[in-house]
Amino acid sequence: MNVLFFTLGCKVNQYETQAIKELFLKKQFTCDKNQKADIIVINSCTVTAESDRKTRQLLRRLRRENKNAVIVLTGCMVQAFPEKSSELDCADIIVGNKDTKKLIKLTQDFLITKNKTVSIEEHLTGDIYNTPSISDFSERTRAFMKIEDGCDRFCSYCIIPKARGRVRSRNLEDIKKEALILAEKGYKEIVLVGINLSAYGKDTDFNLCDAVNAVCSVDKIKRVRLGSLEPDHISDDMLRRLKAQKKFCPQFHLSLQSGCDETLKRMNRHYDTKFYYDLIKRIRNIFDSPSITTDVMVGFAGETDDEFNKSLNFVKKVGFARTHIFVYSRRTGTVAAELKSQIPKSAKENRAKLMAEVCNISEKEFLNSQCNGTYPVLFETADNGYIEGYTPNYSRVRVYTDKNLTGKIINVKLIKTENNYCIGEI
Repeated sequence: MNVLFFTLGCKVNQYETQAIKELFLKKQFTCDKNQKADIIVINSCTVTAESDRKTRQLLRRLRRENKNAVIVLTGCMVQAFPEKSSELDCADIIVGNKDTKKLIKLTQDFLITKNKTVSIEEHLTGDIYNTPSISDFSERTRAFMKIEDGCDRFCSYCIIPKARGRVRSRNLEDIKKEALILAEKGYKEIVLVGINLSAYGKDTDFNLCDAVNAVCSVDKIKRVRLGSLEPDHISDDMLRRLKAQKKFCPQFHLSLQSGCDETLKRMNRHYDTKFYYDLIKRIRNIFDSPSITTDVMVGFAGETDDEFNKSLNFVKKVGFARTHIFVYSRRTGTVAAELKSQIPKSAKENRAKLMAEVCNISEKEFLNSQCNGTYPVLFETADNGYIEGYTPNYSRVRVYTDKNLTGKIINVKLIKTENNYCIGEI
């Protein structure tokens, strides 16, 4: 029987979909995207209400187009909102994300009984990391590796602790084993990801640097990069250890959310702008040409014009290499959804536009600062006489050449910038 997969949301979800796919393959199912689906697996996201809407819309469409297929709905939406998810008629199997392996058994049982199944087991304190390993990934030059699950932070706008449970860390031996397998598949770069990546090791006696070193110990892996980080978990000792690791890529995606202390407090973020800016300065002092990227939310509940301007000015002051800007939307089940002074949609959209103007300028300034330097570029895609790749600090580089350099790391001198990338010469 043939299984098709649809993934919404983050790289952690993509990793988990790959793990589910490999479990099906071990049970002699096929997973050929060019063939008709006998079974469809939807891995849902729930970070916003819009994410839920997209999941429901996808579910209805796939049922309409595949009347005889078995449809499995899993992921964060199911886990965060079990009652509502259980009522969805278009899915035959509705299963939470606590135990990925359970999904295969439930599917096999359904093929025999044809009885609709709902199985959503609650995350509990003390749960262990149990996501299966993978041996491949959809991208050809870099692979994402999940090493952590869960979050203990309880930001007032976020439903993820309910969807993912408490912090759980993968053991170092499994991390190295998977890195060895991925290296043999030809991957040169691994990106470590998690729900709260910087909390890795919180439930053990090691930390994120140990995970980085475990992957770097694999000879054929040439680069190790980190996913999104919470700034207050990054210590000077961690920075020094990362600096000492030659394979570590100096790109720090430090989630900001707001550049205003009053707003950060309402968000229940665990730092203030003084701490954040001091961390930025330390990173820039320790690393050569690091990039600092971030997420910024606009229009959070109660955000006044003055608070927004503080955030705007702080973002301008930092000068991020890249910024993901998103408009706050109320999330049922969170503290922030009940806060007074919700911001009108038009005001939020206008603030997003103003923030984007500032961030576009800082991105161009950062790319300009890379020009005339020479950096090793891992080339990823080729098209119509040019090839693109990324420097260690994740600056996007385009080189015009007819040579097929995909998967190779080559020194490139950056000459000028165009749009959101640099033009380079080998």
